[in-house]
Amino acid sequence: MSSGLDEEFQNLHEFVKAARGRLPPRIWDYLVGAAETETTMKRNRQSLDSLAFRPRVLRDVSTFDAATTFLGKTLRLPVMLAPIGSLESFDPGAGATVARGAERFGVPMLLSSVTTLEIESVGKAAGGFKIFQLYVRGDDAWIDERVKRAVDSGYDAFCITVDTAVYSRRERDIARRFVKPWRQNLSGTNHQAALSWKNIEHFKKTHRIPLMLKGIATAEDAEIACQHGVDVIYVSNHGGRQLDHGRGIMEVLPEVLAAVKGRARVVVDGGFSRGTDVVKAIALGADAVGIGRLFCYGLAAAGEAGIVRVLELLEDEIRSCLGLLGVTRLAEIDKSYLHAAAPVAPPHVHSAFPLLGEGY
Repeated sequence: MSSGLDEEFQNLHEFVKAARGRLPPRIWDYLVGAAETETTMKRNRQSLDSLAFRPRVLRDVSTFDAATTFLGKTLRLPVMLAPIGSLESFDPGAGATVARGAERFGVPMLLSSVTTLEIESVGKAAGGFKIFQLYVRGDDAWIDERVKRAVDSGYDAFCITVDTAVYSRRERDIARRFVKPWRQNLSGTNHQAALSWKNIEHFKKTHRIPLMLKGIATAEDAEIACQHGVDVIYVSNHGGRQLDHGRGIMEVLPEVLAAVKGRARVVVDGGFSRGTDVVKAIALGADAVGIGRLFCYGLAAAGEAGIVRVLELLEDEIRSCLGLLGVTRLAEIDKSYLHAAAPVAPPHVHSAFPLLGEGY
């Protein structure tokens, strides 16, 4: 089903403009900001821009298919809507709106446990491929209860975020004296800090729903995750919002893939803003790419239809990229289509959108 926004939004950067015009400054900074010096966020963008393409020519590219399968389900694109806290800040419908947009286009959404809507409410709002993402605030029994609720509500997989043992210093928020409502009650955060591989072992022994660990950033931890039977390794540095001075995400991805060796599916996020970014990750070997800030621009600008339109434009960019590389299917893409290159622009949260100009 079309978004119906074809005329209003014809480029992805137009969503960035529209979102900034509609969001209060404190919410805008919460969305685009990162930890401390924002170095990790900038390195994410720099690592994407440090890869160039090696196109092939004189191939029949008159047909196109960017669909893929993930955990037994078909995705229209190898893209997921990453878990974002406080979705109600961008649209009153929060996770329910996102779930409907994801289903309407044909990609999965991950619902953050930091939300005003309960697991069940979003589960009822839409069908489609849904994954529940958890910040741990209790013991194994507490986690078990959340898993049961997710399963009963029709979620297809369960995700535990593992890179938030300590909440980072997000200085844009601090400078505005802005505290999200869920940050005002920090009871239970000690359980996230104490989370260990023993909890993962318990999960795998207790539950049959596929388990995704979000926040894996080294080959060593990817290996341990595989040894524990984790189904999906989610390579992420939280979009630069947790550890400052981390590596760029496309520097991390190859070593994780080398460690996993096909024993688990691999998802990656962190600064992905264009169709070409998605193709680069798939070429390296990722199964799917998470987008976070990008879909929130669509959500803030035009709700459910805005999400769909962002994905339509992303699909158009992926289609163009694949055709110009000389391929028609994602399965044809591999590392031979990539080459190291020097970035041409200073990295910034919006350096993928040069037409935005200054001030974004």
